[in-house]
Amino acid sequence: MALQATFIHAADLHLGAPFRGLRALSPRWADRLTEAIPEAFDRLIATAIERKVDFMVLAGDIFDLSRPSYRDVLHFANGMAQLREAGIPVYFCTGNHDPYASWKTDYLDPPEGTYLFSAEAPSFFAHMRDGQPLVLLGGRGFYNRVVPADVDLAKGITRAAAMKALGMEAPFTVGVLHTGLNLDPNKAPTDPTELLSSGIDYWACGHIHQPWLDSRRNPRIGFSGCIQGRDIKETGPRGCCCVTLSEGARNRVEFVPLASVVWQKLQVDLGECTTLPQAHDTIMRTLFEANGHAHCEEMVARLILSGKTPLHRLLVQPGVLDDLRNQLNEAYPVFFVDTLVDRTQPDVSRASLKEEGLFEATLLRRSKALGKDDEAAIAYLQDEFLARGLQLPNRTVRHLRRLEKEAEQLVLDLLDGSRS
Repeated sequence: MALQATFIHAADLHLGAPFRGLRALSPRWADRLTEAIPEAFDRLIATAIERKVDFMVLAGDIFDLSRPSYRDVLHFANGMAQLREAGIPVYFCTGNHDPYASWKTDYLDPPEGTYLFSAEAPSFFAHMRDGQPLVLLGGRGFYNRVVPADVDLAKGITRAAAMKALGMEAPFTVGVLHTGLNLDPNKAPTDPTELLSSGIDYWACGHIHQPWLDSRRNPRIGFSGCIQGRDIKETGPRGCCCVTLSEGARNRVEFVPLASVVWQKLQVDLGECTTLPQAHDTIMRTLFEANGHAHCEEMVARLILSGKTPLHRLLVQPGVLDDLRNQLNEAYPVFFVDTLVDRTQPDVSRASLKEEGLFEATLLRRSKALGKDDEAAIAYLQDEFLARGLQLPNRTVRHLRRLEKEAEQLVLDLLDGSRS
């Protein structure tokens, strides 16, 4: 049987990170999310022990702050103690949230059984099995919160450099970095082609919160993502990677979900709905289906309502969306809808409005004409924002066409309401 090494690759634990935006909507869910990151960390430790891996790699941002609370430091130390008792060492580097300068103080002294890569230069460790070198590990972390633009953290981390520094050979080599790679050029970027030519078997990376692999067939660069999503920007399953290196074979990387609460952004088509109870049932079916694929216990969802429906006239009325959201949140305690966004359309076509020849027809013709000149539209918006002492947001320019349609529909809705 070919020689193998198995390890857990995790990053961006962000112990102590706050959850923003839910306190005003639901104190209960705000309190629930406060415990979600510690729970995900506990699952990370349990996963490593249950799978009896050779070691664990943490690729930076263990803590959310450079001076974390005593509670978070103790929680991390207790997790490391469990791994030490199970014979699982931990190799880790620092990230921009918990830079090396903080770990050099007694306040953040690396626990026993853990090995911290230097941030001043590449450093190396050898993981042994039965007295023989199994894996050579090389890495480098953030010294301060920002890495200078002329510093490449990956420079000098190669198989040859590891062998020379440690004075030994081993079947496998692993690199550990907190980097934006070429996915985020603002945070310690490095060239993936350089990593792939380094002789390193697998690069365990942190900083990118979304799970990512450079290749499905034989991944050699990976981001495990964060272990628990913190807001609606971090949707979908979150967890760690279980990596298996085998002599003469391709690498195997298995994603292991850890998050107890998953964030989702879902679109719900209400085109077949004519009543609010029907809309409620359609939304609940969508939530259950998403939850079934999310590998989690609980879910926070932002819902985009779409489709042409006679319900549109009701949904635009004040208070209706809030009432519907409250009903959904009372129905099943494992789901929380933080926002309902109405992007439905009336079941009356714009073509028929144009044929009627009323004010709506004039509005639609004018809107179509304006939609053909982006420069004029942006200049008009710029003037309107400046007149109010505001700066035109970049996202307004990026989503100009959609915002024009929404504004057009808003005016049509107001006209429709004035006739009722």
